[in-house]
Amino acid sequence: MSRKKRRLWILLLCGLGLGTATALTLTAFEDSLVFFFSPSDLAARSIPPDRPFRVGGLVEVGSITRSTNAEGRMETAFVVTDGARSLRVTYTGILPDLFREGQGVVAEGRLRPDGSFAASSVLARHDETYMPPEVADALRRAGHWQAGQPPPPPALWNTLAAPATN
Repeated sequence: MSRKKRRLWILLLCGLGLGTATALTLTAFEDSLVFFFSPSDLAARSIPPDRPFRVGGLVEVGSITRSTNAEGRMETAFVVTDGARSLRVTYTGILPDLFREGQGVVAEGRLRPDGSFAASSVLARHDETYMPPEVADALRRAGHWQAGQPPPPPALWNTLAAPATN
């Protein structure tokens, strides 16, 4: 084999190895990515039940129910809304101290076949002025909050009507 052909084979093998390593890395990242959706985004998309993702919005006032499951663990059900759509969420475990009605929340978990969301973790906002960026974006897209303006009071977030269009 000539020197030129040997170099070509080495270059091809290196390219094949680099391509394989890149494909394996991207496949590993795909499995660990967790996307964020608002309830309106979920209504517009079809997401497989086994795919983990985050859903965020505001906890509707009067929607929180607590019970004990068969294993004796606390189970909480509540409704998350973005002002346009709502989604029922269930969570088994202890919720963050700042979790309450009318507050922003981000839940990570999976969609059940019945259309409800089974959360494996729940994150609540941490002070009076903080709103998760995903929730703020969802409120902006729904037309309930404009950039440069202060957000509406938390007590009104789940009662906002869709803005009138001309």
